[in-house]
Amino acid sequence: MSVKEELLKRLSDGVVNMEEDDVAEAAQEYLEAGYPAFDGIMKGLIDGMNRAGQLYEEEEYFVTDVLLCSDAMYAGLDVLRPCLPDEEDKAKRKGVIGVVEGDTHDIGKNLVKIMMETAGFDMIDLGRDVPLQKFVDTAREEGAELICMSTLMTTTMGGMETVIHLLEENGLRDKVKVMIGGGPISQRYADKIGADGYSQNAVEAVKLAKRLLDIA
Repeated sequence: MSVKEELLKRLSDGVVNMEEDDVAEAAQEYLEAGYPAFDGIMKGLIDGMNRAGQLYEEEEYFVTDVLLCSDAMYAGLDVLRPCLPDEEDKAKRKGVIGVVEGDTHDIGKNLVKIMMETAGFDMIDLGRDVPLQKFVDTAREEGAELICMSTLMTTTMGGMETVIHLLEENGLRDKVKVMIGGGPISQRYADKIGADGYSQNAVEAVKLAKRLLDIA
């Protein structure tokens, strides 16, 4: 295993094991060794967060554990993010993200937001339990090209289809791509309600967003 691979593993493991100080230290060592910050975030911190999310889904971790993992991830992000290539000169593509009305589970949404921002998107976070019309109003007011919605509850899934209908009624459907995700969501459901795409995790969400907006 190369030094870079060892440090990436240490970043990932540190997030999973909720070790804030070690993650920050490993991130500093990673930068001092001359490795790119983007890889450290994606292949280290985010990898660890995805592993923590998996443990949560398997009911080995509780919400409190995942929050501690995210604290460790942020400790690493604070070190690595300032060293990302400056892309401020490029106009950032704008997206709206939130958990649909009736649901307050936002860990997955937060992960996707972090990943999207790391990939250069300007994400407007509406939070959780978001009134459906607010997705549409915010997209129109902010000139967003993307709406990302999530839910972990089958009882609130229908809200996603309602948002798509609201976009149509407001003449915005052809201007805004709609991405959905969350535990009970599938590609089949995305196809059924007319969403533009579905992703099962934060890494895939970024790839999907770039594909939908035709970003290289």
